[in-house]
This record gives sequence, C-alpha cells and structure tokens, in this order.
Amino acid sequence: MRNLKAILLAMVAVVLVGCGTQHTVPITGRTQTLMVEDGQVLGLATQQYQEFMKTAKLSTNAANTAMVKRVGQNLANAVTSYMNANGLGSELANFKWTFNLVQNKEANAWCMPGGLIVVYEGILPITQDESSLAIVMGHEIAHAVARHSAEQMSTQMKQQQGLQIGAAVAGMLGMGTNTTSLISAVVANGFNFKNLSYSRNHESEADHMGLIFAAMAGYDPQTAVTFWQRMAASKTNTTSEFLSDHPSDATRISQIQGWLPEAQKYYRKPAATTTTKSATTAKKATKTSNSGQVKTLKISSKKK
Repeated sequence: MRNLKAILLAMVAVVLVGCGTQHTVPITGRTQTLMVEDGQVLGLATQQYQEFMKTAKLSTNAANTAMVKRVGQNLANAVTSYMNANGLGSELANFKWTFNLVQNKEANAWCMPGGLIVVYEGILPITQDESSLAIVMGHEIAHAVARHSAEQMSTQMKQQQGLQIGAAVAGMLGMGTNTTSLISAVVANGFNFKNLSYSRNHESEADHMGLIFAAMAGYDPQTAVTFWQRMAASKTNTTSEFLSDHPSDATRISQIQGWLPEAQKYYRKPAATTTTKSATTAKKATKTSNSGQVKTLKISSKKK
C-alpha cells in the first residue's frame, strides 16, 4: 500500500509539472511552458514599477532623456509592427510602453513585463551613441516579449511542487527526517545550478532577439559587437561562466557575430541616421577612450 501511494504521488507530480500553456517565443521559435497568466504577471510588474518610480529620481538631462525615449519608441514601433505582421499582435495588447532615464551611476537598464523600461544614466558613457543604446534597450525589451519573467515564475512553481511531492513520497516510504532533508537539499541544489544555466539561456535569447529588434528599428546590428567589446574591456574581474547567470563576454560576442547575418536581413538604414551623442555622453566617451577605463556594465531584466 505504501508503494502504491508513492506511485500515485509520483504520477500526480508528473501531471503537475507537465501542465501549463505552450507558447512559442517570437524570432527564436523556442517552445516554453507557462503556468501563470499574463494578467497576473503584468499586474505584479505594474505594481513593482510604480513602487520603484516613487523613489527614483528622473534624469534632469533633457537631451539624454529625449534620446532614451526616442530610441525606446523606435524599438516599440518596430516590435509592434513585426508582431502584428506575424499574427502575434495580441501578445502586446496589454503592453504600456514606458521609457524613463533615471539618476543612477550604475551601468544598468531593465524592462519589466508589459514594456516598462528604465535606463540608468550610468550606462550612457558605455553605450556612447543611439545605436548601442538600441542594442541595450532591445535586449531588455526582448525579455518582456519572450515572457522570460513568466517562464521563470513557472519554473519556480514546478520546482516547488516537485520538492513538496518528493518530501511527501519520502515520508510515506518511511525515510527518516535526516534522509528526507538531505534529498531535499540535493534536489534544491540541482535546481539552483539548473536555474543558472536556464538564466544564461534567457540572456542569450534576449541578445538574439534584441539584436534583430534593433535592426528592425533602423539601428546597425554590427554596433553590438563593439559595444560588448567595450563592456568586456571595462571589467576589473571575471566570473566563471558556469557559475554566472550571464554568458561570458567571449561567448556573448561570438554568439552575436553568429546572429549578425540574420539581423542584417532586417536592417534598413534610415534616410537620416540617428547616432547623435549627447554632450554629456560625448565628454565621458572622450575620457573613456583616453584612460581606457569605464564603469562595469550590468545588463539585466528587472526580476523580483
């Protein structure tokens, strides 16, 4: 009877882990299983975004602020056009595109589900021009379009269910408390390492999609290579790729170079290119080229 109960619980675990809605990621065509609804994710994202903006200080640099909004809107228009043309417009129905530049020296940018984007002033000396900024913002927008936050939430739900069911099965089989705890710890550690690789996969997918989104918006995708080279040169320390939630710089650059032929198919050089540097950015860029030192860049989606 004990073994029968264990088998039944295992069957329930398989059903729980396997349930969810199948979704195909645009551009890459990867299939993902989502266990949370868009409404749930977007509601939480909007709430967290509003809380952040209550304490954030908007940039007082009018030129840089206008640049962020201009590049963001160009990307949003390109993404929307692509999604509509491919019968995927409904996936952006609840997006509320928002682009803000905030006072923060950290070299960072992020996008919450629903197209809520924040760029930190500290990233501008590294992007240096609009094309590179488009690479950064395109990457962040890709996280939202690919529903990476919903996918990570779904993965965590599956893992939690697996741990709970595993503990119940262990108890029914008469395993001691220490044995059950050990099994849970091993499984949890396994999930942690899996999540690190999983997150790297998301980052690579966002690089791929963001590169193409930037090209669609009229920004030269080849800019991505020199941008990431600047980022790599700015680092004062390195982390093993195996233990990092981002691809190594070398891997990232190599992957981008491999995607460039695909991105070039989407690139249409605008009649009047917009690669104007702001006065502040230009000055900082000059100092950067002279000293060879820039601040560390951390690009990631806002994950709560």
